[in-house]
Amino acid sequence: MEIHIAVEGRHDLSGQIYRQLRAGILEGRLAGGTRLPSTRDLATQLGVSRKTTLDVFERLLSEGYLSARAGSGTFVADGLERLPVERSAHALAAEPARERAKAKQKTVARAQPLWEQMPETLPLPRPTVVSPHDFVGGAIDKSLFPFDVWRRCVNHALRVQARSPGTYRDAAGEQELRLAISRYLAFNRAVTSNWDDVIVTQGAQHALDLIARITLGPGEIAALEDPGYPPARACFTATGARVVPVPVDNEGLIVSKLPDKARLVYVTPSHQFPLGMPMSLERRVELLEWAQKRGAVIIEDDYDCEYRFEGRPVEPLKSLDRAGLVAYVGTFSKTIFPELRVGYVVPPASLYGPLFKARQIADWHGCTLTQTALATFMLNGDFAKHLRRMHKIYAGRRAMLLKHLQGELAPWFDPIVPTAGIHMATRLKAPLTEEAVVSAAREASIGLYGLAPFYQRVKPQPGLMFGYGSIAVEHIDAALTWLAGVLPRLAR
Repeated sequence: MEIHIAVEGRHDLSGQIYRQLRAGILEGRLAGGTRLPSTRDLATQLGVSRKTTLDVFERLLSEGYLSARAGSGTFVADGLERLPVERSAHALAAEPARERAKAKQKTVARAQPLWEQMPETLPLPRPTVVSPHDFVGGAIDKSLFPFDVWRRCVNHALRVQARSPGTYRDAAGEQELRLAISRYLAFNRAVTSNWDDVIVTQGAQHALDLIARITLGPGEIAALEDPGYPPARACFTATGARVVPVPVDNEGLIVSKLPDKARLVYVTPSHQFPLGMPMSLERRVELLEWAQKRGAVIIEDDYDCEYRFEGRPVEPLKSLDRAGLVAYVGTFSKTIFPELRVGYVVPPASLYGPLFKARQIADWHGCTLTQTALATFMLNGDFAKHLRRMHKIYAGRRAMLLKHLQGELAPWFDPIVPTAGIHMATRLKAPLTEEAVVSAAREASIGLYGLAPFYQRVKPQPGLMFGYGSIAVEHIDAALTWLAGVLPRLAR
């Protein structure tokens, strides 16, 4: 009997025939013991050369899907119909909920229940409009990056790599980059470290994951600011830890509200995320004393400390730490661009060894080409030059934002003016709501984002987060001028 095989075009003929025969066997349409047409007959049926069908049969025979019997022909091997057929994630998602539930019950490969409950995407603001008037947080203006300079650094890194042996590298990162980071931190952040105290990671999130992996066990407590950074919350939850939100006030994390048995505390003391106020020196000392009494680990996420616009810089927790409690985490996502995927951690000495092992086990090491290029960019002074330029540009955007928020928008907004960073939070005055303002702005192709997604337990006060890292001064001016005209109508 003829066997149904559909051949489309003349591309990859043997591959098309092979995949259809194999699928027919695994799905049970070609039962064990079924005699297949000869290679000559099948070639005639499909209009292909006999060599093509011979190649297919030889492959299926070698893989055990077929068996040949001398003088009798070629047959489907017995027992293969018992194998389950794996369906793609897209195919499962397209099925009704009831069918998906049945499929899950039958699935052999199962993730831990925790991962079934994790959100598909992290609840961070994402661009909602294709428009230059978008105040999305966490974004930077990549068009201002000196790519010509960066290209020279990459070319240099290629030459270095061409001369190096083809071996695996140090899991902690390239020595030149670790040296550049340690010098930068000493000069810019008063964080004293040797180059070999630094571990390079694939961004700050990777650093959080590594620290959580070596410090938290299932059921242990991780404390997080509320409102706080959702990806950190997700990272700690993924370890099986119990994440406890801790409220903040105008001095930062309220240390007296920390759970007594917290094993890890995550804070953003230089520029609280998302509200923006710095943690006071008194509160920093209090937090360090609290952690020392309990042997807790503190993660200090200094995510956009480079851009300071007013006031004296407050010392990082890391520079005040004398007991070896603080793991200092930084990233180049806000200073270069997020796609670079380079961050770092300067851990306490007691955590360095475990972190090194965790990094090595996870992916051995990051891209050495990128690391070498970045080291050159920093050690040659180009990074500092780029930061100075961006500081002036972001200062201008911040000033324009404040001009509107403290001017014609003052009846509707109460800005929390930060001393640093590239976003600004504002509280909304009654009767305005986040939903109404965000929705009205979206209709005018203006991207605004509420603060509610960052809260976990504390009742959120209506407000917005204005990111100004990726929006030009003239677009800030135009968008907020429009907003000033529409808000009185929304408030009625």
